[in-house]
Amino acid sequence: MLPRMAQTPRLWTHRETAEFLSISATQLYALNREGDGPPSFKIGKLRRYDPADVRAWLGSHCKEGVKA
Repeated sequence: MLPRMAQTPRLWTHRETAEFLSISATQLYALNREGDGPPSFKIGKLRRYDPADVRAWLGSHCKEGVKA
């Protein structure tokens, strides 16, 4: 049996999320500030993103017939 930590998916940093979305970190900050960004949460002062949530958010924001 794996330790509990090994079963927890790795969370993305702000920079990793921006890179995945092919936008700048500044653009991601702006999306978050406007309430339009992918779901995220803070651990202390650090914002983190669950990759599954980011992928779902991206899928819901893609226009039909256009690949991200």
